[in-house]
Amino acid sequence: MAAGEYISMRAQGELLERELEFERQELHRRPEGEFRELVKIYESQGISPHLATQVAREMMADPKTALATHAREELGIRPESLGKPLQAAAASFVTFSIGALLPLLPFLFGRGTNAVLASIVITAVAALVVGAALSIFTGRSWWYSALRQLAICAAAGAVTYGVGAAIGLSGVT
Repeated sequence: MAAGEYISMRAQGELLERELEFERQELHRRPEGEFRELVKIYESQGISPHLATQVAREMMADPKTALATHAREELGIRPESLGKPLQAAAASFVTFSIGALLPLLPFLFGRGTNAVLASIVITAVAALVVGAALSIFTGRSWWYSALRQLAICAAAGAVTYGVGAAIGLSGVT
C-alpha cells in the first residue's frame, strides 16, 4: 500500500509541476494576455473593471505572486497544496483492492509454481500498464513511468516475500 501511495502522490506532484510550468511559460511568453485573463477572472467574480485591472496589475508585478495567483484563480490549484485527502483515500481504496486481487487470481484456480509464476506475470503486466497510463497525466515518458511502477511493485513484492520467508510462509507447494 505504501508503494502505491508513493506513486499516487508522486504522479500528483508531477502533474501539479507540469501545470505550473505551463503557466510559468505562458506568463513569460504572453504576459499581456495573462494580465487580461486575470482581469476577466476578477470581473467574473463581480469586481468592477477598474478595480479588477488594478488588482491584476498588482498581482502581475511580481513573477512569484503572478504564478501563484494564476495557479489559484485560473487553474484552481494552490502550489503549496498537494491533493485532496478524501479523494486520495477513495482512489487508494479502490486501486489497492484491485491491486491486491490481481496477484491472488491464479491461486483461485491453481497451486504451486505455476500459480506463483502466473501471479508474478499478472502483477508485472498490471504494474507496467498502470505506470504507462500515469504518463498521460504526468507528462513523463510512458516507458519511464511504466518501469518505475514495475520497479516499485517488484521491490514491494520482494519485501513481502522476504517477510513471508522470514516467518516460514513462503513455501511453494
